[in-house]
Amino acid sequence: MDFVDQLRVLANRIANAKTLIQTEEATKNAMIMPFIQALGYNVFDPLEVTPELVSDVGTKKGEKVDYAILRDGKPIMLFECKKCGGDLNINHAGQLFRYFHVTEARFGVLTNGLVYRFFTDLEQPNKMDEKPFFEFNILDFKERDVEELKKFAKTAFDIETILTTANDLKYTRAIQAKLAELVADPSEDFVRLLSADILGSKRFTPVIRDQFTTITKRAFEQFIGERINERLKGAMSPEPTSIVDKPSATQSVDVASTTEPVVVTSNEELEGFHTVRAIVRSVIATKRVVMRDAQSYCAILLDDNNRKPICRLRFNNTQKLKLGIFNAQREEEQIALESVDEIYTHADKILATVNAYLETPSNSG
Repeated sequence: MDFVDQLRVLANRIANAKTLIQTEEATKNAMIMPFIQALGYNVFDPLEVTPELVSDVGTKKGEKVDYAILRDGKPIMLFECKKCGGDLNINHAGQLFRYFHVTEARFGVLTNGLVYRFFTDLEQPNKMDEKPFFEFNILDFKERDVEELKKFAKTAFDIETILTTANDLKYTRAIQAKLAELVADPSEDFVRLLSADILGSKRFTPVIRDQFTTITKRAFEQFIGERINERLKGAMSPEPTSIVDKPSATQSVDVASTTEPVVVTSNEELEGFHTVRAIVRSVIATKRVVMRDAQSYCAILLDDNNRKPICRLRFNNTQKLKLGIFNAQREEEQIALESVDEIYTHADKILATVNAYLETPSNSG
């Protein structure tokens, strides 16, 4: 299972169980240890992951850090844990600060099982920064977050590689926060800057300021929304292949009056297609998985072969999503879904269908 798929499985489990987890110890066992395990570290090997590593820090004796990840017997990453959903204010990371100072570890992680904040010593050597350079939310992560998190995995861990990008990540995060603030509440200076060329010689009166503050906020939100939609369409487009069924000879289509495709592929169908690809990539190349959309359902096929349906996405009624799964007799079972992401819970059945095709010699024609 790919790293991102492991994270999705863990995220799904945490989303379902988080309301039941009330203590720090339960958070460690149900959330944080599986997260460390997903990074490739053996949480049951004290030579690799040591719980409650003890050290004397100045006048404080027996200081403990919740988890220390070791390499060659030396700490490389420290974890301080709070209970599920607990406050991650830096003022609550005293032990992590002190322990960071007296070990060779260059990375400290403050977490409540849902959010992981990664710290290092960019400001002063051997003194942990007060602001994290990277934050990962197990219930709300993007592809770029996964790529950054991968750098902390056992197979990829390299201090210099991480530190090279840590500074950029830190300032990128700060700028993103400032942009979010300006979108929500544009400052007068910001509105004045944007409106200067538009207003020309007009005075920036209080009335103009109020008018352009509203316009700026609306324009900003529309601009960002349009850019997001463009990126989604590009990111979710399948590899070159026909996703619209051609009308058969018996179908009459008035080409002159047709301005829209006969079949419109929805964003939900595109998301479902890429979800199925992610599930089966462990056994076949993703380019072999093809989407062929029709009016009643969207077929996901192996090798673009109608005789090898992997599953069907019955998403035309977006209020009642259904997934069509095939059994050994090629009979379709329709399963109701709460969301597209729920396809992952049926990964075993989808993989079984693909494996059955791989085990059976291809039929010609």
